[in-house]
Amino acid sequence: MSDVLTLGEAMVSIRSKTALRMGGEAHLSVAGSESNVAIGLARLGHQAAWIGAVGNDEPGRLIQRTLRAEGVDTRYLRFSDESFTGFIAFDQPAHDITRVSYHRRGSAGSTLTAAECLAALEDARPRLLHVTGITPALSDQARAATLSAVRAAASAGVQVSLDVNYRGRLWSRADAAAVLRELLPHVHTVFASDDELDLLTDATDPVAELLTSVSEVVVTAGGKGAWSHTSAGTIHQPALPVTVVDSIGAGDAFVSGYLSATLDGLPITARLERATAGGAFCVGAFGDWESLPTREELSLLAQSHGTALR
Repeated sequence: MSDVLTLGEAMVSIRSKTALRMGGEAHLSVAGSESNVAIGLARLGHQAAWIGAVGNDEPGRLIQRTLRAEGVDTRYLRFSDESFTGFIAFDQPAHDITRVSYHRRGSAGSTLTAAECLAALEDARPRLLHVTGITPALSDQARAATLSAVRAAASAGVQVSLDVNYRGRLWSRADAAAVLRELLPHVHTVFASDDELDLLTDATDPVAELLTSVSEVVVTAGGKGAWSHTSAGTIHQPALPVTVVDSIGAGDAFVSGYLSATLDGLPITARLERATAGGAFCVGAFGDWESLPTREELSLLAQSHGTALR
């Protein structure tokens, strides 16, 4: 029995600290919103499983190996002989600007099926299912798989969380709104940024409208912190004062911290605290998931800046 089951596309990532077109050194790793969340939860001591498809190729083996090494259950990972493992490239055309390039159209990740998601749900019997708005944008098949998984989980009493995670290169805002709104009746917790709320509702007060169907609406705003809205009221958590090195993956780190505290049965204030701590760890170093904290490391941010632990 898993604590959390998540589904989506994991890709190989290539990172360069200069413009990629110039060549030179690059760092090879893996990336993917849902697999990042699974890694974050595993590091915090939870049993996390990931459903997804990768190519039957060396990049796919790297993804499997990395997730396994991080303690993520990969029994539901499928190797595809017909499709390739997608990849994502990050480069920096300026010192504080990160540019993202994708090679994912027709990738193995887009071939995720409803049947394999439903089988994994039945086998894993998770306490929580986490999905994002990225997966249903990959293909009609992945869209159907996401909707089937969310419906089945909610019907079985499994708490469902949705991170909107809108990607304009994958689909239009109109298409995203249509699909995400279909998911909402089955969702318990929504994570969104301010500029994503209109994808979920046309209401002039989007949070109030969303709370008529979901239990929690968590709105993130980067350096301004985050707000958790429930029927009991609103709680704000400021962002932690850290030097931002790389903001990629910060949202996933936030979500993994929030879900971790939710699984631990902690109140909303503590959920936000753990979530913002996860985000602070992530932005302090390069990489989507490499700097995510373990449970023992969560207290390190209370140390004075520049402290050397000897």
